This record gives sequence, C-alpha cells and structure tokens, in this order.
Amino acid sequence: MTSRPSFSLAGRVALVTGSTTGLGKATALCLGRAGATVAVNYAHDRGRAERALAELHGEGIAAELFRASVVDEREIDSMFTAIERSLGPVDIVVVNATPAQPQKPIEGYDWDFHQEMLDYFVKSPYLLARRALPGMKARRHGRLVNITSEVFHLGVAPFSAYVAAKGGQVGWSRSMCHELAPFGITVNMVAPGWIPVERHENDSQADKDAYLATVPVGRWGTPDEVGWAAVYFASDEAAFVTGQTIAVNGGRTCW
Repeated sequence: MTSRPSFSLAGRVALVTGSTTGLGKATALCLGRAGATVAVNYAHDRGRAERALAELHGEGIAAELFRASVVDEREIDSMFTAIERSLGPVDIVVVNATPAQPQKPIEGYDWDFHQEMLDYFVKSPYLLARRALPGMKARRHGRLVNITSEVFHLGVAPFSAYVAAKGGQVGWSRSMCHELAPFGITVNMVAPGWIPVERHENDSQADKDAYLATVPVGRWGTPDEVGWAAVYFASDEAAFVTGQTIAVNGGRTCW
C-alpha cells in the first residue's frame, strides 16, 4: 500500500529571493510550514526584512536573514557562503525577486529598463543556479523553482519588456530541466496571475474589477496558493516532475 504523501521538507534548506514581502514572503512561510529551514533574502529594507523574519519565527519556523542583490554575482556568492556556514547546504532555490513592473507602450521604455528586466529574470536565475549547482550535483538532489508569470503565455500588453524577460526565464528553465535531470535536480515554474499583495495597494478598483471578471474561478488568488505550489515542486513527491509550470491563476491559462 502506498503511503499518503506528506510533502515534508524537513531537513531541507530553502533560499527564497525577495522574500520579505508579497508572494516571496508567502512562499517562505509555506516552505517553512512544510518543515524547511528558510534563508530569507532581502536587498535594501532591513526593517521590513526583520519584520518578515519575526513573522516566520512567530510560526516556529527556523529562518535567518541574508542580504544580497540577486543580480550581483559577488553578493550572491557571499550570500550562499553565509547560508552554508549558518544553515547548511542549499537544497531548494526559489527565484522570486522582482523589480518594479510599470506597464508602458514600447516607446515609453528605454534599453536600461529592458536590461533591468533581463537582469532579474534571466541573469539572476542563471547566477543563483550556477552557485547552487556544485553542491546539488554532489548530493544528487536539488530543486530550482522559478516564479514566472501568466503574462508570457497571454502576451499581455503594454508590458513588452517584462513579458520578454519572463519568456527568457521560461526558456532557460525548460532547457535547464533537461540538463540537470540526470543529477536528480528538477527545474520547475510557478506562474501566478494577478494576486494582490502590498505593491498593488494603489492599483485602481476599475483595473481590479476588469481582471477579476476574467478569472474563471471567480475570486482572487491568495499568496499562500502560490507558496504551496512551490512546496509541491520542492518536495520529494515531485521528484519525477521537471520542466513543468503550475499556473496559479484560477483557470485564466490552460495548456
């Protein structure tokens, strides 16, 4: 008789980038609730990071703060070294950190903005994976989870810089899943729809109503629903699942 899945992450160390607010914090909390020790990453706001850490500790989750820009190779290396010394080898990397995401017509963007999108969604996953992979390959186990977006599948406009960079992240993930599968390392994607978090506080009610009208499930998603999708991909139960995308958007995309 097959035992009931537990999706336990006990004994695993998980790094979640940009995990002091929004979907990143929710994902860190869900991984911790599943038993992982969590490396909470932030780049600038120490006060907000400490409040997020207190929230994890309040739930009895083992977690520590680690500051690093996830687009800077030296800072990433220093962060991993600090995590390894304090918590142990990193088993799970959730790539979540994101810059501002303004919607503009193509004439409204300049190349510096395009480059920032590429830095966060193509360069950052590459740098994080490259630093994590030697240990993962040696242990024959690892989980890379990229937080992508429904926008790539829907071709949302006017949003070309963000959509293009997310497309690069998706393509990279699909290639890496083949490259890393022989080492017991999976690469998967969680593609949220619009799930209101702190950065959406000033969005117009008209925009919110228009989006919600397109969600087949008929309600807003919650940050935890993104986090639990990441937990599944991080678990041993998902060891035979790689190169896949879970769309957490109430049925707006189906493939």
